[in-house]
Amino acid sequence: MATVQLYARDVGHGTPLVLLHAFPLSQAMWLAAREGLTARCRVITPDLRGFGGSPLGAEEPSMDAMADDVAALLDDKGIERAVVGGHSMGGYVTMAFARRHPGRLLGVVLAGTKASADPAPARRIREAMAERALADGPAVLVDEVLPGLVGPSTRSRRALIFGRVRGLVQSAPPSAVAWAQRAMAGRPDSFDTLRGLGCPALVIAGEEDTLATVDEARAMADALPDARLVVVGQSGHLAAIERPEEFNEAVGEFVARCSPASA
Repeated sequence: MATVQLYARDVGHGTPLVLLHAFPLSQAMWLAAREGLTARCRVITPDLRGFGGSPLGAEEPSMDAMADDVAALLDDKGIERAVVGGHSMGGYVTMAFARRHPGRLLGVVLAGTKASADPAPARRIREAMAERALADGPAVLVDEVLPGLVGPSTRSRRALIFGRVRGLVQSAPPSAVAWAQRAMAGRPDSFDTLRGLGCPALVIAGEEDTLATVDEARAMADALPDARLVVVGQSGHLAAIERPEEFNEAVGEFVARCSPASA
């Protein structure tokens, strides 16, 4: 499968940690993670294909294509193994990476995501949103996606954070939005992938998340052979942005555990 060259920020030293962004955001969502984790590890935050500074390419929409892009990025940087994690859509890409490149994982972080495939009604909604994004631009995202991305605590108490998320949503390219929606609609169930994972995993859920619930996070943690579940209070779907201190502490401790030097 052909890959595209991903634009990525790469800061810090030590164990490599690759963080994959949520839909319909970009690597800009990881600002607080880069600031909070670079003293503990090497943080690599790519723009997934079509978003931010990365080209979309000509491949058919799939999580596998995105996962192979990440493997090619590691190749370009001379990194054999890394902790790979993702938020929401980035979690789907992480699970695809675990299917296709299991030997390259030191550990896995799954935040605000779920292992189940979309049922037919959800796939139809994604296709309709893809078509509307191409026809009308990002307004559909502001109306239909933005409200579910952050929890009520953030909307009522953290106006600056909500405004930042809104800005990221509004900057999403319609072509990438449509491609990613179709890729997510076609993703397979990943529970068998999780059951066979041969490395440690960290599962993070926002207490107020209605898109990927705590129960769905718990189901992933139960399926994984070696997993820790962290529930972040007063957070919706985007714990890394809404509650960055708690997110960074959990991820930093996990990466230290996964470090080859600690084995």
